[in-house]
Amino acid sequence: MKELLRTTDPTIIPFATALLQGEGIEVFDIDVHMHTIESTLGMMPRRLMVRREDHFMAVSVLRENGVPLHD
Repeated sequence: MKELLRTTDPTIIPFATALLQGEGIEVFDIDVHMHTIESTLGMMPRRLMVRREDHFMAVSVLRENGVPLHD
């Protein structure tokens, strides 16, 4: 597994997930339960992971669609 993005923005993870699943890339939303527990503060980021072999393609798909990635 490799981390693809990390964000506190509640709209980015579902958007990125839909884009990647549309390309046949399996995604794993990490920290979703922790984010829900403390969502009133919005300080705990959620992470989106992909299989190591899908990472290059996933980065390309998200960049083409303007999704901000961490470096």
